[in-house]
Amino acid sequence: MSSLNASFSQNISIVHPEYFFILGLSGIPYSNYYYIFLFMIYFITVIGNSIVLFIIALDRSLHSPRYIGVFNLALADIGETNALIPNMMKTLLFDSQYISYNACLVNMFFVFLFSSMQSLTLVVLAYDRLIAICLPLRYHVIVNDSNMCFVFSAIWVFNSVIVASMVSLITQISFCKSNVILSYFCDHGPVYRLACNDNYVNKIMGFLYSTLYLIAPMLVIGLSYLGIFFVVRKIRTWEGRIKALKTCVSHLLLVAIYFLPIFFTYLTSLLLYSTSNSRVISTSLAYAVPAMLNPIIYVLNTAEIKDIIRKAIRNRSVPIDRTSK
Repeated sequence: MSSLNASFSQNISIVHPEYFFILGLSGIPYSNYYYIFLFMIYFITVIGNSIVLFIIALDRSLHSPRYIGVFNLALADIGETNALIPNMMKTLLFDSQYISYNACLVNMFFVFLFSSMQSLTLVVLAYDRLIAICLPLRYHVIVNDSNMCFVFSAIWVFNSVIVASMVSLITQISFCKSNVILSYFCDHGPVYRLACNDNYVNKIMGFLYSTLYLIAPMLVIGLSYLGIFFVVRKIRTWEGRIKALKTCVSHLLLVAIYFLPIFFTYLTSLLLYSTSNSRVISTSLAYAVPAMLNPIIYVLNTAEIKDIIRKAIRNRSVPIDRTSK
């Protein structure tokens, strides 16, 4: 009976460490230069996405359903970048690799929340393109500002609930073997694998997150573009086909640079043996680079934003020309 009580008390006791140790890159000479490179990406990301947010917020001609999606994507890019890179710089570049237990969970929540927002925003933008090309006469009825605001509000709430549930379940596992996280931030997988009690529910939540925000979005976007290409094939002239497909170029580029690096990173880790350092480099680039490229792609491939920037430059140059005369 006493052994049964001892076993029961061991099962209900949960051990939480005071701190975690984030390993990051280990044993690589000049690794600090890589962190500085990521900080440069961070700087470009914040500036670029802030410009996109500023332009969309101030210019009324961009207050449309599509640009509500672009605004939301830029917001998620800034959020994810701020959740990842500054903490990583503080933790790894300045040899402060310890992070408190509660701070680790907060970091995990915001990284996965903003990452999930990036994923589902790309799905909503794919839906926007699908309706615009397949049902152009009903576009403004189906996709309007109020509907788009409602959709994104619902997505924020839904993602917050899913990610909060995933993070809160970490509090139900014990860490009595090691507190070393084999990643560059408080990543969900490397954290729950440190558990010394049953972590089956955490595995299920990790699988659910990957399904909801990686596999399902890729399938939905793929099916959306199958529908688009099917409709475009029915357009009689090549000029009409190219004109329709041109409106999808920016979105397709965003989808490719977001999903493909993450997909191949996960696929490589499943099929091939990869060291901790290779996983840190691949995942950090997969998270950081798309957020930097998104505003660049939209500025270079969107006529409306390019026209607004040209007008702003011309308006600033006019007073200089007059004073020179």
